[in-house]
Amino acid sequence: MEKMKELCHCLQDPHLVARFQNICGVRGTFTTTSSSKVADRAHSHNNGACHHRVAGEDDRENLSNVGAGEGEKMQTASAKLRRRIADSNVANNFKDEGETPSQNGTAVSAATAGGERVGVGSSLAGPGVRSGSAQDLSRAANCEESQVGGVLGPPRSSKVKPLRKNSLTGDGGQEFLIDNRFLYYLFTFGTELGNETFYITFFPFITWNVEAFVSRRLIMVWVWVMYLGQCTKDVLGWSRPASPPVVKVEVFYNSEYSMPSTHAMSGTAIPFALYFMTYGRWEYPSTLGFILALCWCLLVCSSRIYMGMHSVLDVIAGFLYSILILCFFLPILDLIDGFNLTCRYAPIVIISLHLGLGLFSFTLDTWSTSRGDTAQILGTGAGIALASHVNYHLGLMPDLTPDQLPLSMPALSPSLVAVVMLRLVVGVLVLLATRALMKAITIPLVCRAFRVPTDDLRKARQHMEVELPYRYIVYGTVGFNVIFLVPLLFSYMQLS
Repeated sequence: MEKMKELCHCLQDPHLVARFQNICGVRGTFTTTSSSKVADRAHSHNNGACHHRVAGEDDRENLSNVGAGEGEKMQTASAKLRRRIADSNVANNFKDEGETPSQNGTAVSAATAGGERVGVGSSLAGPGVRSGSAQDLSRAANCEESQVGGVLGPPRSSKVKPLRKNSLTGDGGQEFLIDNRFLYYLFTFGTELGNETFYITFFPFITWNVEAFVSRRLIMVWVWVMYLGQCTKDVLGWSRPASPPVVKVEVFYNSEYSMPSTHAMSGTAIPFALYFMTYGRWEYPSTLGFILALCWCLLVCSSRIYMGMHSVLDVIAGFLYSILILCFFLPILDLIDGFNLTCRYAPIVIISLHLGLGLFSFTLDTWSTSRGDTAQILGTGAGIALASHVNYHLGLMPDLTPDQLPLSMPALSPSLVAVVMLRLVVGVLVLLATRALMKAITIPLVCRAFRVPTDDLRKARQHMEVELPYRYIVYGTVGFNVIFLVPLLFSYMQLS
């Protein structure tokens, strides 16, 4: 048991995340001033994004790790670099204290450059090094790093900021340096596989172009996985990895709790559930399908560590939690789906169950973006289930009979690609218009019904009596239109 605790503690260490980021070419721009503020702060809590100061900790040791791994490397080479500075008078080559050589065409101040590369240059100054030479030490370190492989000149780094602001505080995050653009774009794509933009395009694509039977069951699994994951986050209340040493490549979800990673859960549940639901129903190489599902899962899981949003333990727990949920739900999907389609009381049960689950989740913690996401997920699931019930009784989009299976993959042709893309574009536009229209109607009505001031809609939406019905109604309508309205539109446009 003790060994297990030690292993979990090790896997939760933010320095492990920082090391992975450093290997992938992500470096922070933490400066002495900003790092000192973080170190001096006893406890700052932002609903999951918190930092703790360890009592009696050596400040110099703490700040040497600020550069997400760079500080450790510099401590190892510090004696050698001091000797080089003393012998070759490197400092004389940098008489202009205000500016260092540009990075990607951008001039960077000497103090900032020192912070970007070393974290806190003054912590490296030892006996025999004159006051102020820590900057020269940092510059010499930059030159040494740029000579890897015999290539001279400044490193080809890009200074960027997080793509989206914090969803709760509006904070834009701190700039950071990217050395490997390919990995940056790859992991950005990976993390988007767990965001709303992906869901509002992927699930409809499966519904309209693959099979409604598969999509409604896949959404059913996704709803339960995400709901249980979000509730577990609020119950445990574990904080995100501390920054520094972790570089926050993404800050949008930084105000939520961390354990488990719901991105890792959805990134595991969706591809593997899709694989098991289509295996034997569609003709394709099973090995290829499993490899694609595994690659999808690994990309999403590793992207959360790269983004600095989760510890390794969060991601592993999310993966295992998702596998456990799949093992429970996949065998009973036939029973649940059959009830939703055929039972005359299914609409009442669907609405009340999803609404009740939303009310329960809203009591677990104070307002956060995860609470709104939970209501949104439940609303979508309810809308999909209701539309499937309506379609079944109206005879629309009937499921295939056993004698029509298995389905073969159609041959790709320009006309097929054109029809698929036209369905996707038209359908998503309808869904976006539905969402915008329902938001414009629902929020004022709900605020008026519960007498919540509408001067500041951001604050108004933080009231449970506003956010739960608003999200539930808006995304319930969107989910309903995915299965019912948009396919009817396709029939009218002869795109079925």
